[in-house]
Amino acid sequence: MTFELAALDMAGTTVQEGGAVYAALEQAVAAHLGRPVPADVLHRWTGTSKHEAVAGLLTELTGTAPSGDVETVYADFTARLTKSYADVPPKALPGVAEAIAELRAAGVKVVLQTGYSRDIALSILDALDWTVPGTVDGLVTSDDVAASRPAPYMIFRAMELAGVPSVDRVLAAGDTPNDLAAGRNAGVRYVVGVTTGAAPAAELGRHRHTHLLESVADLPGLLRSGG
Repeated sequence: MTFELAALDMAGTTVQEGGAVYAALEQAVAAHLGRPVPADVLHRWTGTSKHEAVAGLLTELTGTAPSGDVETVYADFTARLTKSYADVPPKALPGVAEAIAELRAAGVKVVLQTGYSRDIALSILDALDWTVPGTVDGLVTSDDVAASRPAPYMIFRAMELAGVPSVDRVLAAGDTPNDLAAGRNAGVRYVVGVTTGAAPAAELGRHRHTHLLESVADLPGLLRSGG
């Protein structure tokens, strides 16, 4: 077996939510500032904790991020995202649920790790009818760590939950450059970019990785091939 833990991002990697999270983030920040958020600035914060993203965006665009403003914008973001998910519920990306089941049947632990807060992440899992444990072996959210991606802490927490002590037995997968950076910073054996979400293959390819795949659905093939 080439890896014993698959630490997988949620939005854009295992879950299809139509870009709702970044639409809600842009709208909340833009409403606060009274002007649109440049797409390149927003893109730099994909894959990070959304609370950190609000603070980072305000700092980039205004030079300051008072805690009161951050909390106000984050609350607006959460309300917008909750409404969006109520209107159009998230769903698993094609083939992902089957791939997760196949990995787990082969003895690989699967832990989801996300820049969402726990309440948002759990609402998504409820919409998918996924359970922890059950469908997956664990869930790590931005609430659980001192810093979100590109810091490696969510991956380390996933290792702790799965009982996998060696980074040489870990695969981390995500759809953004920050996902790849977290995998590199954690020193895991497999740093996998997938093209189902925020960044195309050409962009992901500019960041150090071990594999670029079309989807998490391809991970069982990677396992069978021995990497």
